[in-house]
Amino acid sequence: MAGPLRGIKVIDISAVISGPMACQILADQGAEVVKVEPLGIGDITRLGGYRVGTVSAMFSAVNRGKPSLAIDLSKPAGIEAIHKLAATADVFVQNFRPGATERMGIGPEDLRKINPNLIYVSISGFGPTGPYSNWRVYDPVIQAITGVVSIQQSRDIPIPDLVRTLICDKATAYTAAQAITAALFARLRGEAQGQHLVIPMLDSSLYFLWPDAMMAHSLRGPNTPGPVLYQIYRLQPTSDGHLVYFAAGQPEWQGLCSALGHPEWWDEPRFRDVNERIKPENFVEIGELLNNSFLAMTTEEAIQALHDHEVPCAPILTIDDMLVDEQVLHNQAVHVWDHPTAGEIQQAKPPVRWETTVHETQWATDELGQSSESVLRSVGYDDAALAQLRNDGVIA
Repeated sequence: MAGPLRGIKVIDISAVISGPMACQILADQGAEVVKVEPLGIGDITRLGGYRVGTVSAMFSAVNRGKPSLAIDLSKPAGIEAIHKLAATADVFVQNFRPGATERMGIGPEDLRKINPNLIYVSISGFGPTGPYSNWRVYDPVIQAITGVVSIQQSRDIPIPDLVRTLICDKATAYTAAQAITAALFARLRGEAQGQHLVIPMLDSSLYFLWPDAMMAHSLRGPNTPGPVLYQIYRLQPTSDGHLVYFAAGQPEWQGLCSALGHPEWWDEPRFRDVNERIKPENFVEIGELLNNSFLAMTTEEAIQALHDHEVPCAPILTIDDMLVDEQVLHNQAVHVWDHPTAGEIQQAKPPVRWETTVHETQWATDELGQSSESVLRSVGYDDAALAQLRNDGVIA
Protein backbone atom coordinates (compact mmCIF):
# COMPACT_ATOMS: atom_id res chain seq x y z
CA MET A 1 0.00 0.00 0.00
CA ALA A 2 1.26 3.51 -0.80
CA GLY A 3 2.34 5.99 1.82
CA PRO A 4 0.56 9.30 2.52
CA LEU A 5 3.02 11.24 0.33
CA ARG A 6 2.83 8.93 -2.66
CA GLY A 7 3.36 10.86 -5.89
CA ILE A 8 5.27 13.74 -4.26
CA LYS A 9 8.69 14.35 -5.83
CA VAL A 10 11.46 15.94 -3.78
CA ILE A 11 14.87 17.20 -4.88
CA ASP A 12 17.25 17.05 -1.90
CA ILE A 13 20.35 19.12 -2.58
CA SER A 14 21.09 19.55 1.14
CA ALA A 15 23.92 17.99 3.14
CA VAL A 16 24.78 16.64 6.60
CA ILE A 17 21.62 16.20 8.79
CA SER A 18 19.05 19.03 8.89
CA GLY A 19 17.96 18.91 5.24
CA PRO A 20 18.65 15.23 4.52
CA MET A 21 16.76 14.06 7.61
CA ALA A 22 13.78 16.25 6.71
CA CYS A 23 13.74 14.64 3.27
CA GLN A 24 14.23 11.17 4.80
CA ILE A 25 11.05 11.69 6.82
CA LEU A 26 9.23 12.54 3.59
CA ALA A 27 10.71 9.47 1.88
CA ASP A 28 9.58 7.26 4.77
CA GLN A 29 6.07 8.59 4.15
CA GLY A 30 6.10 7.65 0.48
CA ALA A 31 7.65 10.63 -1.31
CA GLU A 32 10.13 10.06 -4.13
CA VAL A 33 13.35 11.82 -3.07
CA VAL A 34 16.37 12.39 -5.32
CA LYS A 35 19.65 13.03 -3.48
CA VAL A 36 21.87 15.51 -5.37
CA GLU A 37 25.55 15.42 -4.38
CA PRO A 38 28.81 16.96 -5.59
CA LEU A 39 31.28 14.85 -7.54
CA GLY A 40 34.26 13.47 -5.68
CA ILE A 41 33.28 13.14 -2.03
CA GLY A 42 29.50 13.59 -2.23
CA ASP A 43 27.69 14.55 0.96
CA ILE A 44 30.31 15.12 3.68
CA THR A 45 28.62 12.51 5.89
CA ARG A 46 29.88 9.85 3.46
CA LEU A 47 33.35 10.48 4.93
CA GLY A 48 34.82 9.59 8.30
CA GLY A 49 34.52 6.42 10.31
CA TYR A 50 31.95 3.65 10.29
CA ARG A 51 31.72 3.36 6.52
CA VAL A 52 32.34 0.93 3.70
CA GLY A 53 33.30 2.66 0.46
CA THR A 54 30.95 5.63 0.03
CA VAL A 55 28.25 4.21 2.33
CA SER A 56 28.62 5.41 5.93
CA ALA A 57 26.42 4.77 8.93
CA MET A 58 25.41 8.42 9.27
CA PHE A 59 24.79 8.96 5.55
CA SER A 60 22.67 5.83 5.29
CA ALA A 61 20.52 6.79 8.27
CA VAL A 62 19.24 9.99 6.66
CA ASN A 63 19.52 9.18 2.95
CA ARG A 64 18.00 5.73 2.81
CA GLY A 65 15.91 5.01 -0.26
CA LYS A 66 17.11 8.09 -2.17
CA PRO A 67 18.61 7.61 -5.64
CA SER A 68 21.95 9.47 -5.75
CA LEU A 69 22.69 11.95 -8.53
CA ALA A 70 26.36 13.06 -8.41
CA ILE A 71 26.78 16.17 -10.54
CA ASP A 72 29.07 19.18 -10.96
CA LEU A 73 27.01 22.30 -10.26
CA SER A 74 29.87 24.62 -11.13
CA LYS A 75 29.17 23.86 -14.81
CA PRO A 76 26.22 25.26 -16.78
CA ALA A 77 25.17 21.77 -17.88
CA GLY A 78 24.89 20.74 -14.24
CA ILE A 79 22.66 23.71 -13.44
CA GLU A 80 20.56 22.95 -16.51
CA ALA A 81 20.02 19.41 -15.18
CA ILE A 82 18.79 20.80 -11.85
CA HIS A 83 16.40 23.10 -13.73
CA LYS A 84 14.96 20.10 -15.55
CA LEU A 85 14.55 18.16 -12.33
CA ALA A 86 12.90 21.12 -10.62
CA ALA A 87 10.42 21.45 -13.46
CA THR A 88 8.86 18.12 -12.51
CA ALA A 89 9.32 18.32 -8.71
CA ASP A 90 7.02 19.31 -5.86
CA VAL A 91 9.68 20.19 -3.30
CA PHE A 92 13.29 21.44 -3.45
CA VAL A 93 15.38 21.43 -0.25
CA GLN A 94 18.76 23.12 0.21
CA ASN A 95 20.85 24.13 3.23
CA PHE A 96 23.65 26.10 1.59
CA ARG A 97 24.80 29.35 3.16
CA PRO A 98 22.47 32.27 2.35
CA GLY A 99 22.92 33.58 -1.18
CA ALA A 100 24.82 30.57 -2.52
CA THR A 101 22.00 29.02 -4.56
CA GLU A 102 21.05 32.43 -5.98
CA ARG A 103 24.62 32.88 -7.25
CA MET A 104 24.50 29.40 -8.78
CA GLY A 105 21.24 30.07 -10.61
CA ILE A 106 19.15 27.62 -8.57
CA GLY A 107 17.70 30.01 -6.01
CA PRO A 108 13.97 30.18 -5.21
CA GLU A 109 13.17 32.76 -7.88
CA ASP A 110 15.15 30.86 -10.52
CA LEU A 111 13.37 27.57 -9.94
CA ARG A 112 9.90 28.97 -9.29
CA LYS A 113 10.01 30.72 -12.66
CA ILE A 114 10.40 27.25 -14.12
CA ASN A 115 7.85 25.64 -11.81
CA PRO A 116 5.44 28.02 -10.02
CA ASN A 117 4.07 25.12 -7.95
CA LEU A 118 7.45 24.32 -6.44
CA ILE A 119 7.83 24.42 -2.64
CA TYR A 120 11.38 25.69 -2.18
CA VAL A 121 12.96 25.15 1.25
CA SER A 122 15.98 27.11 2.49
CA ILE A 123 17.53 25.83 5.72
CA SER A 124 20.40 27.80 7.22
CA GLY A 125 22.03 28.40 10.56
CA PHE A 126 20.70 31.85 11.34
CA GLY A 127 18.54 32.87 8.39
CA PRO A 128 19.30 34.97 5.29
CA THR A 129 20.09 38.24 7.09
CA GLY A 130 21.56 39.48 10.35
CA PRO A 131 24.97 39.64 12.02
CA TYR A 132 25.51 35.86 12.08
CA SER A 133 23.94 35.03 8.70
CA ASN A 134 27.25 34.24 7.00
CA TRP A 135 28.67 32.12 9.81
CA ARG A 136 29.59 28.58 8.91
CA VAL A 137 27.34 26.48 11.14
CA TYR A 138 27.14 23.03 12.62
CA ASP A 139 24.89 21.76 15.39
CA PRO A 140 27.15 22.63 18.38
CA VAL A 141 27.25 26.28 17.27
CA ILE A 142 23.46 26.52 17.48
CA GLN A 143 23.48 24.66 20.81
CA ALA A 144 25.83 27.31 22.16
CA ILE A 145 23.89 30.33 20.88
CA THR A 146 20.44 29.09 21.95
CA GLY A 147 21.45 28.38 25.55
CA VAL A 148 21.22 24.60 25.22
CA VAL A 149 24.81 24.19 26.38
CA SER A 150 24.38 26.46 29.38
CA ILE A 151 21.62 24.33 30.92
CA GLN A 152 23.40 20.99 30.52
CA GLN A 153 24.69 21.05 34.09
CA SER A 154 24.47 18.54 36.88
CA ARG A 155 24.21 19.91 40.41
CA ASP A 156 27.00 17.47 41.24
CA ILE A 157 29.34 18.71 38.50
CA PRO A 158 28.16 22.24 37.55
CA ILE A 159 30.05 22.52 34.28
CA PRO A 160 28.09 23.24 31.08
CA ASP A 161 28.24 20.59 28.40
CA LEU A 162 26.97 19.86 24.91
CA VAL A 163 24.00 17.61 24.28
CA ARG A 164 25.92 14.76 22.71
CA THR A 165 23.58 14.25 19.80
CA LEU A 166 22.71 16.60 16.94
CA ILE A 167 19.65 17.96 18.71
CA CYS A 168 19.43 21.27 16.82
CA ASP A 169 19.95 19.66 13.42
CA LYS A 170 17.24 17.11 14.14
CA ALA A 171 14.81 19.65 15.63
CA THR A 172 15.25 21.64 12.41
CA ALA A 173 14.70 18.52 10.30
CA TYR A 174 11.38 17.77 11.97
CA THR A 175 10.37 21.42 11.68
CA ALA A 176 11.17 21.40 7.97
CA ALA A 177 9.36 18.12 7.28
CA GLN A 178 6.21 19.36 9.02
CA ALA A 179 6.36 22.72 7.23
CA ILE A 180 6.75 21.00 3.85
CA THR A 181 3.69 18.81 4.38
CA ALA A 182 1.73 21.87 5.55
CA ALA A 183 2.76 23.73 2.40
CA LEU A 184 1.74 20.76 0.25
CA PHE A 185 -1.64 20.72 2.00
CA ALA A 186 -2.09 24.47 1.44
CA ARG A 187 -1.25 23.98 -2.24
CA LEU A 188 -3.73 21.12 -2.50
CA ARG A 189 -6.49 23.31 -1.04
CA GLY A 190 -5.71 26.07 -3.54
CA GLU A 191 -4.51 28.53 -0.91
CA ALA A 192 -1.09 28.81 -2.52
CA GLN A 193 0.90 27.63 -5.49
CA GLY A 194 4.49 27.02 -4.61
CA GLN A 195 6.17 29.07 -1.91
CA HIS A 196 9.55 29.72 -0.37
CA LEU A 197 9.99 28.33 3.16
CA VAL A 198 12.86 29.92 5.11
CA ILE A 199 13.83 27.78 8.13
CA PRO A 200 16.71 28.97 10.35
CA MET A 201 18.20 26.41 12.72
CA LEU A 202 18.32 29.15 15.37
CA ASP A 203 14.57 29.73 15.25
CA SER A 204 13.73 26.03 15.03
CA SER A 205 15.91 25.22 18.01
CA LEU A 206 14.49 28.03 20.14
CA TYR A 207 10.96 26.87 19.32
CA PHE A 208 11.94 23.33 20.34
CA LEU A 209 13.71 24.48 23.51
CA TRP A 210 11.13 26.96 24.77
CA PRO A 211 8.29 25.09 26.60
CA ASP A 212 10.40 23.71 29.44
CA ALA A 213 13.79 25.44 29.31
CA MET A 214 12.29 28.94 29.19
CA MET A 215 9.80 28.54 32.06
CA ALA A 216 11.58 31.21 34.09
CA HIS A 217 11.72 33.62 31.14
CA SER A 218 8.21 33.44 29.67
CA LEU A 219 5.93 35.27 32.10
CA ARG A 220 7.21 38.85 32.08
CA GLY A 221 5.04 40.13 34.94
CA PRO A 222 4.68 39.05 38.58
CA ASN A 223 4.21 35.27 38.92
CA THR A 224 4.85 32.37 41.28
CA PRO A 225 8.45 31.16 40.83
CA GLY A 226 9.71 27.63 41.16
CA PRO A 227 12.44 25.30 39.93
CA VAL A 228 12.97 24.93 36.20
CA LEU A 229 12.99 21.37 34.87
CA TYR A 230 16.63 21.51 33.89
CA GLN A 231 17.44 22.30 37.53
CA ILE A 232 15.55 19.23 38.71
CA TYR A 233 16.68 16.68 36.15
CA ARG A 234 19.61 14.64 37.39
CA LEU A 235 20.97 11.15 37.44
CA GLN A 236 20.26 9.52 40.77
CA PRO A 237 23.16 7.45 42.15
CA THR A 238 22.46 4.18 43.92
CA SER A 239 24.76 1.85 45.79
CA ASP A 240 25.89 0.20 42.53
CA GLY A 241 25.05 2.60 39.70
CA HIS A 242 22.55 5.20 38.56
CA LEU A 243 18.91 5.52 37.55
CA VAL A 244 16.47 8.19 36.42
CA TYR A 245 13.20 8.93 38.16
CA PHE A 246 10.74 11.81 38.05
CA ALA A 247 7.97 12.42 40.57
CA ALA A 248 5.90 15.26 39.13
CA GLY A 249 2.55 15.07 40.95
CA GLN A 250 1.42 14.46 44.50
CA PRO A 251 0.58 10.77 43.97
CA GLU A 252 4.07 10.21 42.56
CA TRP A 253 5.63 12.13 45.47
CA GLN A 254 3.74 9.94 47.91
CA GLY A 255 4.81 6.85 45.97
CA LEU A 256 8.43 7.99 46.00
CA CYS A 257 8.48 8.39 49.78
CA SER A 258 6.83 5.01 50.26
CA ALA A 259 9.19 3.30 47.81
CA LEU A 260 12.16 4.58 49.79
CA GLY A 261 10.66 3.32 53.04
CA HIS A 262 9.75 6.72 54.46
CA PRO A 263 6.00 7.27 54.01
CA GLU A 264 6.16 9.86 56.80
CA TRP A 265 8.00 12.30 54.49
CA TRP A 266 5.07 12.87 52.21
CA ASP A 267 2.94 14.08 55.11
CA GLU A 268 5.67 16.26 56.64
CA PRO A 269 4.45 19.91 56.50
CA ARG A 270 7.69 21.10 54.90
CA PHE A 271 7.47 18.49 52.14
CA ARG A 272 3.76 17.76 51.70
CA ASP A 273 2.98 20.57 49.27
CA VAL A 274 5.03 21.24 46.14
CA ASN A 275 5.16 24.95 46.94
CA GLU A 276 6.74 24.10 50.29
CA ARG A 277 9.13 21.55 48.78
CA ILE A 278 10.55 24.07 46.32
CA LYS A 279 11.53 26.58 48.98
CA PRO A 280 15.33 26.61 48.89
CA GLU A 281 15.92 25.38 52.43
CA ASN A 282 13.33 22.57 52.10
CA PHE A 283 14.46 21.69 48.59
CA VAL A 284 18.00 21.08 49.79
CA GLU A 285 16.94 19.09 52.85
CA ILE A 286 14.56 16.73 51.06
CA GLY A 287 17.13 16.31 48.30
CA GLU A 288 19.68 15.07 50.80
CA LEU A 289 17.18 12.70 52.43
CA LEU A 290 16.19 11.23 49.07
CA ASN A 291 19.78 10.90 47.90
CA ASN A 292 20.88 9.09 51.07
CA SER A 293 17.98 6.65 50.79
CA PHE A 294 18.83 5.80 47.19
CA LEU A 295 22.48 5.28 48.11
CA ALA A 296 21.36 2.54 50.50
CA MET A 297 19.67 0.61 47.66
CA THR A 298 20.92 -1.16 44.56
CA THR A 299 19.67 0.07 41.20
CA GLU A 300 17.59 -3.07 40.76
CA GLU A 301 16.02 -2.72 44.22
CA ALA A 302 15.22 0.95 43.67
CA ILE A 303 13.72 0.39 40.22
CA GLN A 304 11.46 -2.37 41.52
CA ALA A 305 10.31 -0.32 44.52
CA LEU A 306 9.60 2.75 42.38
CA HIS A 307 7.63 0.75 39.84
CA ASP A 308 5.67 -0.93 42.63
CA HIS A 309 4.59 2.55 43.77
CA GLU A 310 3.87 3.93 40.26
CA VAL A 311 6.83 6.33 40.17
CA PRO A 312 8.22 6.85 36.63
CA CYS A 313 11.80 5.58 36.50
CA ALA A 314 14.28 3.68 34.38
CA PRO A 315 17.79 2.30 34.54
CA ILE A 316 20.57 3.98 32.55
CA LEU A 317 21.08 1.77 29.52
CA THR A 318 24.18 1.79 27.39
CA ILE A 319 23.71 1.84 23.62
CA ASP A 320 24.47 -1.89 23.54
CA ASP A 321 21.96 -2.53 26.32
CA MET A 322 19.31 -0.51 24.50
CA LEU A 323 19.65 -2.63 21.37
CA VAL A 324 18.64 -5.76 23.31
CA ASP A 325 16.16 -4.10 25.67
CA GLU A 326 12.94 -6.10 25.88
CA GLN A 327 10.65 -3.18 24.98
CA VAL A 328 12.81 -2.12 22.03
CA LEU A 329 12.74 -5.72 20.80
CA HIS A 330 9.00 -5.99 21.40
CA ASN A 331 8.36 -2.84 19.34
CA GLN A 332 10.65 -4.14 16.59
CA ALA A 333 11.99 -0.59 16.59
CA VAL A 334 15.32 -1.54 15.00
CA HIS A 335 15.48 -3.14 11.55
CA VAL A 336 18.41 -5.14 10.17
CA TRP A 337 18.95 -5.28 6.41
CA ASP A 338 21.66 -6.24 3.92
CA HIS A 339 23.46 -3.73 1.72
CA PRO A 340 25.17 -5.21 -1.38
CA THR A 341 28.57 -3.66 -0.57
CA ALA A 342 28.41 -2.42 3.04
CA GLY A 343 26.98 -5.67 4.40
CA GLU A 344 24.51 -5.91 7.28
CA ILE A 345 23.11 -2.59 8.50
CA GLN A 346 20.80 -1.95 11.45
CA GLN A 347 18.70 1.23 11.63
CA ALA A 348 15.73 2.61 13.51
CA LYS A 349 12.45 1.96 11.77
CA PRO A 350 10.20 4.90 10.85
CA PRO A 351 8.29 5.47 14.10
CA VAL A 352 4.75 6.17 12.88
CA ARG A 353 2.41 3.20 12.59
CA TRP A 354 -0.10 4.10 9.88
CA GLU A 355 -3.50 2.43 9.83
CA THR A 356 -4.18 2.66 6.10
CA THR A 357 -1.58 4.75 4.20
CA VAL A 358 1.24 2.35 4.99
CA HIS A 359 4.46 2.90 3.05
CA GLU A 360 6.86 0.06 2.38
CA THR A 361 10.17 1.38 3.70
CA GLN A 362 12.97 1.43 1.14
CA TRP A 363 15.88 -0.33 2.84
CA ALA A 364 18.60 0.70 0.42
CA THR A 365 21.39 3.27 0.22
CA ASP A 366 23.00 4.36 -3.04
CA GLU A 367 26.72 4.55 -3.56
CA LEU A 368 27.77 8.04 -4.66
CA GLY A 369 26.24 8.76 -8.08
CA GLN A 370 24.81 5.24 -8.41
CA SER A 371 21.55 6.49 -9.94
CA SER A 372 22.83 9.53 -11.86
CA GLU A 373 21.87 8.22 -15.26
CA SER A 374 18.47 6.83 -14.30
CA VAL A 375 17.54 10.10 -12.55
CA LEU A 376 18.50 12.16 -15.61
CA ARG A 377 16.76 9.76 -17.99
CA SER A 378 13.55 10.42 -16.04
CA VAL A 379 13.66 14.08 -17.16
CA GLY A 380 14.45 13.44 -20.81
CA TYR A 381 18.20 12.82 -21.16
CA ASP A 382 18.98 10.18 -23.80
CA ASP A 383 22.13 8.12 -24.32
CA ALA A 384 23.85 10.80 -26.36
CA ALA A 385 23.11 13.53 -23.83
CA LEU A 386 24.33 11.37 -20.96
CA ALA A 387 27.51 10.51 -22.84
CA GLN A 388 28.12 14.22 -23.40
CA LEU A 389 27.68 14.93 -19.66
CA ARG A 390 30.16 12.17 -18.83
CA ASN A 391 32.68 13.41 -21.39
CA ASP A 392 32.40 16.95 -20.04
CA GLY A 393 32.91 15.78 -16.45
CA VAL A 394 29.44 16.95 -15.35
CA ILE A 395 28.53 13.49 -14.06
CA ALA A 396 30.84 10.65 -13.10
